Amino acid sequence: MMLAQQWRDARPKVAGLHLDSGACSRQSFAVIDATTAHARHEAEVGGYVAADAAAPVLEAGRAAVASLVGFEPADVVYTSGSNHSIDLLLSSWPGERTLACLPGEYGPNLAAMAANDFQVSALPVDEDGRVLVDDALRQLEADPVALVHLTALASHRGIAQPAAELVAACHRVGVPVVIDAAQALGHLDCNVGADVVYSSSRKWLAGPRGVGMLAVRPELAERLQPRIPPADWGIPMSPLEKLEHGEHNAAARVGFSVAVGEHLAAGPAAVRERLAEVGRVSRQVLADVDGWRVVEAVGEPTAITTLEPLDGADPAAVRSWLIEERGIVTTACELARAPFEMHKPVLRISPHVDATVEDLEQFAAALREAP
Repeated sequence: MMLAQQWRDARPKVAGLHLDSGACSRQSFAVIDATTAHARHEAEVGGYVAADAAAPVLEAGRAAVASLVGFEPADVVYTSGSNHSIDLLLSSWPGERTLACLPGEYGPNLAAMAANDFQVSALPVDEDGRVLVDDALRQLEADPVALVHLTALASHRGIAQPAAELVAACHRVGVPVVIDAAQALGHLDCNVGADVVYSSSRKWLAGPRGVGMLAVRPELAERLQPRIPPADWGIPMSPLEKLEHGEHNAAARVGFSVAVGEHLAAGPAAVRERLAEVGRVSRQVLADVDGWRVVEAVGEPTAITTLEPLDGADPAAVRSWLIEERGIVTTACELARAPFEMHKPVLRISPHVDATVEDLEQFAAALREAP
């Protein structure tokens, strides 16, 4: 429990009960102070001068992210978040625009695929929505696509995908793999050999909102054709430099860099182990709450637990009641999160490493009282 106590002590005291790290986790004092200090420095010397001064911090953050996903620091660019990352990648994609992904793909990702004119097919999955790697390999051999996109951990269900196994299978048939690690980075092992990994700062890494990352292998990056600035202008910028070009929130990037550093200092393997333990305890505590079904198996190695209503409860209304009446923050997952898989909304909790049995029992008791 030392990790849990250290994590809790490093942050402001929570107002109520925060079980929503899969949406937006709680920043540490160090992250808040670093973000604030950079904003103050911008006011003192000007934004661009402050950004130049922060370059070593930003490069350290780039290197820290690279170490988590198994890339080189030069392969990583900062973005404004996961949605921005996938749009940057897909809008720059050269050649054939065909893609295979899970039937339960995240709705905004599907929207980005459609907006960038990708023809999408579904990968085979089991009854839990976990990809069947051998079946997927046979499908790709029979019907090749330009790329495979895998959300390693979904937003609406805490099922860990066999990312490393799928990457290896796809590479056997020469198909590059893009990993959406929005829920996985800082939660699961994301060093799986993928060709592209992207994520946000605000979830399990507990960084600021409005910043994310995109990592692309050099051989693929050189093929990308970013729209801005136009290629025929002849501006001497690499594709990755173009992807990172433009206005951004430097203070948030500084805070993200500090957050990733804190995660590495805590020990990514220790964090993963603790989050898996939190998930197991959550499901055990919630297993006997009348009117709700725990979706994940007890031993699923994630901290996301989803609850399916059995007696007509409205997860959105329950979420609002929990906040207003009990000060408990959760997520209501509507059908738009996975429009081709979800059949009814669910309630999701995503506690971080500091969650206690007492916290989870407090939530279970409140859920029993919810209208």
